[in-house]
Amino acid sequence: MLIREKYLSKIRPFYDVDLIKVIMGIRRCGKSVVLSQIIDELKNKGIKDSQIIYINFEDEDYNFIKDDIDLNEFVKNKIVNKEKYYLFFDEIQNVKEWEKAINSFKSTKNVSIFITGSNSDLLSSELATHIAGRYVSFKIYPFTFKEVCELKGIKDKNEIEEVFNDYIMWGGMPQRFVLTDEMQTKTYLSDVYNSIVVKDIIERFGIKDLDLFNRVIEYIVTTPSQNFSAENLSKYFLNNDKREVSKVTLYNYLEYMTKAMLISKADRYDVRGKRILNGKYKYYLTDLGLGQIKNVGKKPQLGAYLENVVYNELLSRGYDVKVGNLKGAEVDFIATRYNEKIYIQVAYILADEKVEQREFGAYKGIEDNFPKYVLTMDKFDFSRDGIIHKNVIDWLIEDEK
Repeated sequence: MLIREKYLSKIRPFYDVDLIKVIMGIRRCGKSVVLSQIIDELKNKGIKDSQIIYINFEDEDYNFIKDDIDLNEFVKNKIVNKEKYYLFFDEIQNVKEWEKAINSFKSTKNVSIFITGSNSDLLSSELATHIAGRYVSFKIYPFTFKEVCELKGIKDKNEIEEVFNDYIMWGGMPQRFVLTDEMQTKTYLSDVYNSIVVKDIIERFGIKDLDLFNRVIEYIVTTPSQNFSAENLSKYFLNNDKREVSKVTLYNYLEYMTKAMLISKADRYDVRGKRILNGKYKYYLTDLGLGQIKNVGKKPQLGAYLENVVYNELLSRGYDVKVGNLKGAEVDFIATRYNEKIYIQVAYILADEKVEQREFGAYKGIEDNFPKYVLTMDKFDFSRDGIIHKNVIDWLIEDEK
């Protein structure tokens, strides 16, 4: 088992702090494993088993806990003395009005509370009502490429490239790395995809037109890293299906997919005007494998996949990421973290002078001195004019600052 230290190191200082620890992430990205690793660390510190209460709400053994009243009754019967208890609630969104019970535990018991969830609403509507200002949140992602290399114990350059070719196609969902062949991987990822679509989107948001929704979601997951236009997609359905689809419906579907964390939305940022461009977005898959299973018969979009990998890596490193807009040019990513800012251009290879001019030239209108990168699969260093060129694999496996 890979110890996910990049997350544990952030959560560890809060183990005994009187704040609710909220751990978010797409289904099957490893949230439960992180909880188990936290529990192991607590036990190693001397915390007794009797002081640890763990409930996975996707386990049928706990199917009787339907709402906050059931949860409150069950947990309070487990707390039998004044010692500190550590409460772990996995996939808590399955419990109706769960936040009322959590707030009660926090207010009346000597506890440290950890919860996980697979939809971003945990940090909006539910939490805003009862627990606002009383929690600290952490987002978990599928394995980064560096984590995959650590898991497999791979250091040889040729092996690393082979593993990367697999990673860029099939993503980093942790469980898939115990499977032995591509057919098992496809079956597993299909099950994860269907679980997300059915439980976290269709059932949660009460979608009625399943045929239309499935068409929209398939279009989005098979065309990652693309500029999205509701108007163009609406025209696509009109021209190909003779079907009128409103822009409002399309944007609602995209919002549902984002809340289920199947995709992430990157805002567009006007570099010169220093403002967010409303209604201008790009969407990226949280895990490329979930798009690949729907990409049957289509030519791999390697440049788009590479851009998606870099975007997810930046998020996992704690950056806030936007797409940069300049007159006549686009900067793939403007990434900020505290007082740090970096600019990144991504291309599969610098195939000719025209591609070089496009990628390096995108920075002409940016006059600040923050680091500017071009990341590609090329093995030669094309750095120039203060712009740093790096092989993307080298960048992915380098030590984080």
